[in-house]
Amino acid sequence: MNGRELIIGVTGGIAAYKTAALVSRLVQAGAGVSVVMTEAATRFVGPTTFQALTGRPVGTSVFDQPGLPLGAHIQLAEKADLLCVAPATANFLAKAAHGIADDLLSTLYLSFAGPVFVAPAMNTAMWNKPSVQRNVQQLRADGVHLLDPTDGWLSCRARGAGRMVDPEVIFEAVRGELGNG
Repeated sequence: MNGRELIIGVTGGIAAYKTAALVSRLVQAGAGVSVVMTEAATRFVGPTTFQALTGRPVGTSVFDQPGLPLGAHIQLAEKADLLCVAPATANFLAKAAHGIADDLLSTLYLSFAGPVFVAPAMNTAMWNKPSVQRNVQQLRADGVHLLDPTDGWLSCRARGAGRMVDPEVIFEAVRGELGNG
């Protein structure tokens, strides 16, 4: 993945800790990785973790990157080859499906013209909710690559669908899309 530029979006779910492993793997494979976090994501994993893994500043606000005068959502989108959101909460899925842009990640998603991968993670009841499934179907129709959650032990102390796929599965999907498979 040498020379490829990736954006990894991180939303507020306990699975955010797995995204650190994904980012590390991508960087070790030679990709340039920029991380954008929602405010809620910073409650699970700190931006410093991703900054250390990527050697780059982490975007957390629409207005927090003075080195990007046209806006982080524009300049990051223009230079990236791929956008991957992992974990993707029900909130992010709804924003993306309906074109809502009220934070850096959702604004960046709307500005990005390349391939998008989304790895949802949430409670089973949330994942099975008809409104969430409608949003998932809309994103699929929009051309988003959904890496469906798996069954397993969830942080809510239950088993069921909603567990984010393993970082290695996401890595392989990204690598395959970029033609390095």
